[in-house]
Amino acid sequence: MSDALAAGPSATLSPRSSPAADRARPLPLGRWLLLVAALVVGIVAVGGITRLTESGVSITEWKPVTGTLPPLSEAAWQAEFDAYRQTPQYLQVNGPAGMTLATYKFIYFWEWVHRLIARLIGTVLIAVTAWFWLRGQVPAGYKPRLLALIALIGLQGAIGWWMVQSGIVNDVRVSHFRLATHLLTALLTLGGLVWTALDLFAEARGESPHRLTGFGLLALGTLALQLFMGALVAGMRAGHVASDWPLMQGEAFPAGVDWGRGPLHAALNDPFLTHFDHRWFAWVVVAVLVVMGRKLRRIGARPVSVAVHSAFGVQVLLGIATVMSGIALWLAVLHQLGGALLVAATTWGAHALGRRA
Repeated sequence: MSDALAAGPSATLSPRSSPAADRARPLPLGRWLLLVAALVVGIVAVGGITRLTESGVSITEWKPVTGTLPPLSEAAWQAEFDAYRQTPQYLQVNGPAGMTLATYKFIYFWEWVHRLIARLIGTVLIAVTAWFWLRGQVPAGYKPRLLALIALIGLQGAIGWWMVQSGIVNDVRVSHFRLATHLLTALLTLGGLVWTALDLFAEARGESPHRLTGFGLLALGTLALQLFMGALVAGMRAGHVASDWPLMQGEAFPAGVDWGRGPLHAALNDPFLTHFDHRWFAWVVVAVLVVMGRKLRRIGARPVSVAVHSAFGVQVLLGIATVMSGIALWLAVLHQLGGALLVAATTWGAHALGRRA
């Protein structure tokens, strides 16, 4: 009697022994998703450069196809510069400072690179999904996830243009709320890519998809709140209000907080208070992630624990160094990059904690 018959009907009907399951290739698909995740980490870093160099509104139109190429003639460059010269940022800041076409080309470059990587991320994810899908190699249950990730990337592009518009029409800089939405959507996409890739690796080992535990949700939610506050700090340029640490302006609590419209408005709009909150809520995140590290060690996931500890340790040091440097560009970019890597590490930790028996 064959092994399948000896095992009974349940074996012959098992999804893992079906022709579709035999064609599925979770390991290569997971590796491709990690490559896309790496591109998202890269665009977060480039986004930091774009923000710090005030490059975000240098391109005043959204051209998904033709915008792939930069201006190729002096006339085209002049036309782009003329459009930028109508923005509040130029009229109130860069124009009076004497911005030249050469200086404009520098900020244009960073925004163009940022949008180019965004296009690359969408193209690679769509192409990879189509390749595995058409060949019948997507494991059962993962097609909706892949479509959701593609939709998130499309939404991120729309949010990015919505953010840029606030700096073209309304103000000399983009809305800090729109910037926070843009950054958090990118980091949500990063977390989704990493989690799905890890589930695919588990699938390749014969495991079920991992679940999100209550503690994993707490860790990711706490980190998300800290990243939201960090985005507000970045959007309001609130990092510049103090360059000392652990004190702010020599005081435990900064002077100058405007409480006139209530504490909630101050927490979301006052640069002194948002900077203070971001500084000290970081230690709440650290405490939660230390507990995560201990839980990971108890279940034998030491490499994941090391990754989580390393990520938050480096991120704290980068945050302090960024403040004390007076927001040096390279340190601020590394701090934003560290935030993305911390999201990836925390997602890995939450995933490891959710392994099903």
